[in-house]
Amino acid sequence: MNVDTLLHQYFPLAEHTCIEMFDDQNIQQVYRRLVEVLIHQPEVETSLLQAMSYCFYEVMDNVLIHSGKNVGIVITNYSESNHLIQILVADDGMGIRESLAQNSNYSDLTEPQALEYCIKDKVSDGKGMGFGLYSTSKLINTAGHKLIIRSGGHSLSANGDMKITKSDPWSGTIVYFELRANMDIDPAFVVDHRTDPAEEFDEVFLDDNAGLDKLW
Repeated sequence: MNVDTLLHQYFPLAEHTCIEMFDDQNIQQVYRRLVEVLIHQPEVETSLLQAMSYCFYEVMDNVLIHSGKNVGIVITNYSESNHLIQILVADDGMGIRESLAQNSNYSDLTEPQALEYCIKDKVSDGKGMGFGLYSTSKLINTAGHKLIIRSGGHSLSANGDMKITKSDPWSGTIVYFELRANMDIDPAFVVDHRTDPAEEFDEVFLDDNAGLDKLW
């Protein structure tokens, strides 16, 4: 994966990006390190972090479960002046259409259709619950500026509405989103009240005796 290309396309004005490679051995450590950077920013609302942390981990975990690759890259940036959180997770795996095609229910989807379906609830290749991108799309609708999901030769943009366009080819999947850091939201709404992201967040990041193995 060309990190310089990702930085140029998605973080052209960022000055303090964090860039990490992750795999199944270090995903929890990378995730925690990047979230803790945001915890120490006084302008970032805790309720936003509670919802964001859940979705962020789900998107990272999707790489290891669905891409066919055992490594991904994550890039984050926080702009204090704009109260903006930027997060990008990318892999060079099989892509969304090919992944969903492993489920016979979605084997005939075109690439644009696969992008449209991937943010729907319970749509999966059969290896997961199909909840990560759905909850992320709800997070964007609640507190986000932008969600871009790019796979193959197409890109989905969503924030209240949805648009699918042709894009420069990308071998794999990119999930990029921007959040308004100073928004106070209901994190349980983002996950359809199926779990308690506030309690999970507090156990991991606010309890010194808690471990990430308690999460998810």
